[in-house]
Amino acid sequence: VSSAILVPVFVLVSRLSSANERQRASQDRVFAIIAGEEAERLARDTKDHTERPAQLVAVARSDEVMPRPDQAWPLAQLMKESNANLLVLDREAQQREEIVAQAAELHSKGIRIRTLSLFYDVWLGKLPISELERISLLFDINEIHRPAYARAKRFLDLLIALFGMLGLALAVPLVAIADRFGNRGPLFYSQPRVGKGGVVFTIHKFRTMPPGNGSSTWTATDDPRLGKVGRMLRRLHVDELPQMWNVLRHDLSIVGPRPEQPHYVELLAKTIPFYDLRHLVRPGITGWAQINYDYGASDVDALEKLQYEFFYLRHQSLALDLQII
Repeated sequence: VSSAILVPVFVLVSRLSSANERQRASQDRVFAIIAGEEAERLARDTKDHTERPAQLVAVARSDEVMPRPDQAWPLAQLMKESNANLLVLDREAQQREEIVAQAAELHSKGIRIRTLSLFYDVWLGKLPISELERISLLFDINEIHRPAYARAKRFLDLLIALFGMLGLALAVPLVAIADRFGNRGPLFYSQPRVGKGGVVFTIHKFRTMPPGNGSSTWTATDDPRLGKVGRMLRRLHVDELPQMWNVLRHDLSIVGPRPEQPHYVELLAKTIPFYDLRHLVRPGITGWAQINYDYGASDVDALEKLQYEFFYLRHQSLALDLQII
């Protein structure tokens, strides 16, 4: 009953707040002092969906905004020419006193200044890998540092899982009948996944592919291995219902980073900085990365999703969990 009341109220308040934020932020025109591949990545990211509307209007390297004999304040001139109202500084720009001094002068005149990391956090809803160092990831994680949140999250998980088990009981005969006509084989599919603390557990789902087609390649949004029944189960997310048993067993939460297979975790941990940090919290059926990014089909996609997962770790709360749900 509480969830039935709180979730609609939260959604209403969130939408009203988001509408006000979007109206206020609709004129965010961004000038970024950034270089190399990170500049290209920022241009791509601001073209996609953003948490707050922003338009990247100009980019410059640190060397291009340093004071010159004929121009003591080049940054102010460039900001004026691009009609920008938000200045973003990458790590190199932050370390140059001449640039910081110009930014401080612009700040006193009403221009907003953000580090690249903070811009990604607030406007894009993720953390940029290029800006991260081990020390920068030592922020409080509520699931670890706030026992009250961990208990409330577990209560919410149990409440939803109990209703989910009722849905599972109703779905089993319907899926079994559908399988006989277009997806012959075992009803359920089980697979090892890596959970909190790196502990391996077995995840359960309704089978959506022919037997023996499970773990050799990445799963795609419209995977060609899916039959008609499997594609329908995926589209309706009915295949996820057996994971409610994993939630009851405390292998999973409703919300958290999506658990990966052990051999993928071993591969990604070798190639992606700080990948193992996602295992500090319990994995989930859904998460911030899942609602902001498509199925991951490569290590590049895994890196992109990890940026959203770091955002979730930093901002983990019941309000964010309800928003994701």
